[in-house]
Amino acid sequence: MRSGQVKKKVLLVDPVYKSKILNRVISLVMRDGEKKVAEGIVYGVLAKLAQEKKEALDMFEGAVKNVMPKTEVRSRRVGGATYQIPMPVRYERSEALAVRWLIGAARKKKGKPMVEKLTEELKNAHQGIGDAIKKRDDVHKMAEANKAFSHFKF
Repeated sequence: MRSGQVKKKVLLVDPVYKSKILNRVISLVMRDGEKKVAEGIVYGVLAKLAQEKKEALDMFEGAVKNVMPKTEVRSRRVGGATYQIPMPVRYERSEALAVRWLIGAARKKKGKPMVEKLTEELKNAHQGIGDAIKKRDDVHKMAEANKAFSHFKF
């Protein structure tokens, strides 16, 4: 049984760029509590993006928006069978999934420093290609394939 609502954690803004999503990215890049290392990686990515384009933060946010899924499938048990039911995704969850997929796709690449991997993945996502975009498309295809079960919604 579920017991009450969980209070949402208030996200702080990033001290340099004043962006909430950037603070979320720093938190997800961080490993073993080393926030300064994570900040160095993310700010290094933004510096590399700024060399080629005028607005690094806009390019970053555009990449995240491109990766954000619109629908996803959720499991639901009906009469002993489990169905994958397509559901729309709330904005907060969509943003969280996009950031998670971008960082995961960057971590999968081998042989380069994290700054270069994440920069490459963000550039690809901004252009509409790359592993994170492929992940989003797979989620959308799965939702489209299971559209017949949408009448089982919660």
